[in-house]
Amino acid sequence: MKKRVYGIIGIKSIMANWNADFTGYPKTTSDGSIFGSDKALKYPMKKMWENENEKILYIKSYKIDNEKGETKLRPRSLKERYEQIFNTEDLKKEKSIENVLKNLFLATDVKNFGATFAEEGKNLSITGAVQITQGFNKYIDSITEEQSILSPFRNSKNSDDDNSTLGSKIVSNEAHYVYHFAINPRAYDEFKAMGVTEGYTEEDYAKFKRVALVSATSFNTNSKVGCENELAVFIETDENQYLPDLGNLVEFEKIDNDKNRFIFNFSELLNSFKKSIKSIEIYYNPYNTEIEKTIEGTKYYNIFTREEV
Repeated sequence: MKKRVYGIIGIKSIMANWNADFTGYPKTTSDGSIFGSDKALKYPMKKMWENENEKILYIKSYKIDNEKGETKLRPRSLKERYEQIFNTEDLKKEKSIENVLKNLFLATDVKNFGATFAEEGKNLSITGAVQITQGFNKYIDSITEEQSILSPFRNSKNSDDDNSTLGSKIVSNEAHYVYHFAINPRAYDEFKAMGVTEGYTEEDYAKFKRVALVSATSFNTNSKVGCENELAVFIETDENQYLPDLGNLVEFEKIDNDKNRFIFNFSELLNSFKKSIKSIEIYYNPYNTEIEKTIEGTKYYNIFTREEV
């Protein structure tokens, strides 16, 4: 791929919890700003790829173990996951680092996001072509709510307890996360020279672009119902062009209960690099979102149908 790509991915969360910390509450910085980690965004992408039968290395998978006569369901180790998806009998017997690298680059998540592969005798690090920032919530009126949930079952550990157990579900009333991403296909030049990969290709980019548009919407879990893709920006440039974090230049505002608006404050920035910009595409949900169409030469698309708006 002979270009760089910069852009934005926006995630809407309505009465849902896009990315919780260990307390169950939406992640926040020390000043209280709500954010989502890059891993929260990558996970539904990886699940969507896995559902399409792509090789995905860095994702939890389970196996049944028989230990001391007791059957247990356990997550696989990295070594076991590698052996599973690459049909390798024993990673420890694999003497060729080149073969391990070739296999790693066959995994779609590794090809996009890179890898830290720390196994005995094979400590490898691959800086991914796709880098994604933390995504900050742009909606200033977000409120965190805790709902009590009544279980139909009593506590089995207490024989005297006849009451149903209580749980809780923590959600944001509304949040709008904005992530910046950058794609640098030259990240794999060194590995291309080794002959272990063909590099980051147009096909790899197409796979990333597809899941960047709909993977959050497709990821239908209890805590993520209400989370969906609502915005994506793709700016393709010459391969030697560098753009700053575009997420800082995006504003969100409520028009009314059913309508939102995104404002992009990077038209002046992009006009400065007009000669090196190949294309600008903005995808959004036209049913409840307005976009200020101020960026010259931009094409606008429905994020779900990919039809031009």
